Amino acid sequence: MRIDILSAVPDLMQSFFAHSILKRAQDRGLLEVHLHNIHDYSKKKFKQIDDYQFGGGAGMVMSIEPILSCIEKLQQERTYDEIIFMTPDGELLEQKTVNTLSLKENIIILSGHYKGIDERLREHIITKEISIGSYVLSGGELPAAVLVDAIGRLIPGVLNDETSALSDSFQDNLLSPPVYTRPSDYKGWKVPDVLLSGNDRLIHEWRYQQSLERTKARRPDLLQND
Repeated sequence: MRIDILSAVPDLMQSFFAHSILKRAQDRGLLEVHLHNIHDYSKKKFKQIDDYQFGGGAGMVMSIEPILSCIEKLQQERTYDEIIFMTPDGELLEQKTVNTLSLKENIIILSGHYKGIDERLREHIITKEISIGSYVLSGGELPAAVLVDAIGRLIPGVLNDETSALSDSFQDNLLSPPVYTRPSDYKGWKVPDVLLSGNDRLIHEWRYQQSLERTKARRPDLLQND
């Protein structure tokens, strides 16, 4: 899988993709992440990529030309399944969306900046708009990194135990059950006996019930969507 990220400040994401699971995914040849500096595609004297908005108002707007130039260059090299814009007013990111995107081959992610991007890009170029929450950040770099991390860990072969991702929260519209590790008794805080029983059926039933109860208490909306 290949993911190309367009950004005004791509250096913000360098370290994020150079460690842990995402680094492993790239080292194994399972995922390619390429960062592109939109400033490199500006034809203006000082590589400016923003301009004043028509109608006046505070805040600058990302210009069409450098963004589209970068996208068109990439599209000449390969076909992309999605061109995603990370924006606070996009579709709220959920696990089902991540699952779908993890099956794609090539994705472009555009990180917004300033007041946003020229609306004509959203009307004619962008195929999907995603938000990671109802709040505003200074740029779309962190949301882009969040999306890549969520997608990358689902690619077969990335996690050492591929079944781990299947038991994550939200995969079955349920939150994950409690988890414990050694020691089994710490300062009188004991691990539930059923987890020490060695009985796979009882353990599975206990985990399901815990997931169900936790979801009812913390995210009942997930059960309503089931």
